[in-house]
Amino acid sequence: MAHPFKAYDVRGIYGTEVTEELAYKIGRAFVDYIKPKTVVVGMDMRQSSKPLLENLIKGLREAGADVINVGLISTDMLYFASVYLGTDGAIQITASHNPKEYNGLKFTRANAVPIGLESGLSDIEKIVRACSFSEPKKNLGGYKELNILDEFIKFMHSFVKPNELKPLSVVIDAGNGMGGMILPGLFKGSPLKITPMYYELDGSFPNHEANPLEEKNRRDLVAKVKEIGADVGIGLDGDTDRAFFVDGKGNFCSGDFILGLLAKEVLKKHPGSTIVYDVRCSRYVKDTVEKLGGKTRMWKVGHAYAKLFMKEIGAEFGGEVSGHYYYKYKNAYFDSGNLTALVLLKVLSDYNISLEQALEETKGYYISGEINSTVKDPDSKIKEIVTLYKDKVDSVMDIDGISLICKDWWANIRKSNTEPLLRLNCEAYSKQKMEEIRDQFLKIIRA
Repeated sequence: MAHPFKAYDVRGIYGTEVTEELAYKIGRAFVDYIKPKTVVVGMDMRQSSKPLLENLIKGLREAGADVINVGLISTDMLYFASVYLGTDGAIQITASHNPKEYNGLKFTRANAVPIGLESGLSDIEKIVRACSFSEPKKNLGGYKELNILDEFIKFMHSFVKPNELKPLSVVIDAGNGMGGMILPGLFKGSPLKITPMYYELDGSFPNHEANPLEEKNRRDLVAKVKEIGADVGIGLDGDTDRAFFVDGKGNFCSGDFILGLLAKEVLKKHPGSTIVYDVRCSRYVKDTVEKLGGKTRMWKVGHAYAKLFMKEIGAEFGGEVSGHYYYKYKNAYFDSGNLTALVLLKVLSDYNISLEQALEETKGYYISGEINSTVKDPDSKIKEIVTLYKDKVDSVMDIDGISLICKDWWANIRKSNTEPLLRLNCEAYSKQKMEEIRDQFLKIIRA
């Protein structure tokens, strides 16, 4: 049996890598490792999610945990449920943005604290691999079902009230993912002119994969935005923990530029607060936050790393190039595509501008985007780059690979978690300089 344990979750092809047997064993192992009294569970709309959930629940209950089944939910709803219901753990059946043949599981401890390979998932994997479970309990753990959709919508509206928005024209593509269940209530009572696309829950993804980060999956959204002359287009991924945006001309907006815009609303409500960004993000984020009186901290890529770091330093908000944006709720942190849509529309409403106009201020930032190169020995290549550049740059940071920083440019080179790849991101204040730096590093990396 394959064990598709990834850096932040379990994910793989249903029926071969992710099976009912694996879901059952994970339930047993989760209880043995976390020792929760109560676990909240839910699932996305994939056709394989129900049998996986049933077997997960069986494993959890046989190990002695009480289970609250909140049924069809998005991943951000699961994070909310974890805090709202005060459970000791939470598990979501989902493969997020992956194609229809995939499925998987996401995990948290109490207070929606994420569990990744470095924070407990590797221990759960060891128990599953060895089948070293404790004896099943004589009495099954308790079980109840609960619908928390209304409570989740109220929670979203505690950040942004729909009537605070201006009558913008917005196209929203739910990609047949979980957003289709949430969006009608999310924007109820707003003056927005919403054109909905693919709200029907359908885990076979008949229109396109629910991954708006890929250009092919944004084509319908872009076409509709242009057709009706909308102010903004929003694409949600399958489990709605991420949101992506296109402007009125159909241009894709980089996730770090969106992070800078979102920070404006956060700093308005929480002046002087700290905002976290990942090593790939444009300097626009740092410049914007500091201009508005906030503080910034750079950290590793990945939601499990970001949320734990934010908790450690007491940050108010954070985000990544990948479309994950992290919000604070009580003493917990959660990423939400639903809330991100609300907050960005609030920023555009407050400034009374289109997304295209809002992003005018990013024009002086030239980013390369992530460029991957296959290398035989990623570690030695990184050491070579440090040796070559350490005396030529203002500083070298070793957060998630290495970041080489100068006044007018920066570059980050980091390893893939799963493949012999080096990932390059760089930026400069002119296109010519960015291309020059990019080509210099690629020449060394690919030599």
